[in-house]
Amino acid sequence: MKVVCQLYQSAPQLHEQGIHLISTDEMTAIQALERAHATHPMRPGQVEKPEFEYIRHGTQSLIANLEVATGQVVSPSLGATRTEADFVAHIQQTVKRDPAAGWIFITDQLNIHQSESLVRWVAQHCQIHEDLGEKGKSGILQSMLTRATFLSFPTHRIRFVYVPKHTSWLNQIEIWFSILARRLLRRGNFISVAHLRFQIMDFILYFNHTMAKPFNWKYTGEKTTH
Repeated sequence: MKVVCQLYQSAPQLHEQGIHLISTDEMTAIQALERAHATHPMRPGQVEKPEFEYIRHGTQSLIANLEVATGQVVSPSLGATRTEADFVAHIQQTVKRDPAAGWIFITDQLNIHQSESLVRWVAQHCQIHEDLGEKGKSGILQSMLTRATFLSFPTHRIRFVYVPKHTSWLNQIEIWFSILARRLLRRGNFISVAHLRFQIMDFILYFNHTMAKPFNWKYTGEKTTH
């Protein structure tokens, strides 16, 4: 926890050095819900009355990045699934924004964040030529622990820092997910999956243009007593 908090505190200095500190995670099963009837707007003395019956049109999964130093959401990925291949593709498209830069991704310990294909991609793009071993049997690829150790190695140009289990609140992207839910998803009316996708991407553009700023992170990782 201290390591993560220290990275947050050093985000401006890392940014000046050309190193991107990225908080990343997934919001899964976002439902495209269409209200069965129109919402009754506010009137003098009356609050807005949304329709509670809805029609389901399907779901989407959002993989989002928060650039800690700027507070902007960058290179979001929207799709029907959240798989190992989806996450690797998301990291690829993120790094393409600045291919020669340093990248530090803060994320949780989900298995797709410590996968064989992610190890192979990082090794290729960091020009690491050592034998990676075999998944389930030997070397770097042997287990989630050995893969996570490799992916978090501090000398790698692209590396991952994993928050401890049961500390999802430590990952700043979760704060932004709550903003998305409050500002858009809970009150939204989406007539299709395509409409949901458009509204999410449009909200990200609006957020980056009008609201984005670094979160005022004060926690240091120390134990607190009451």
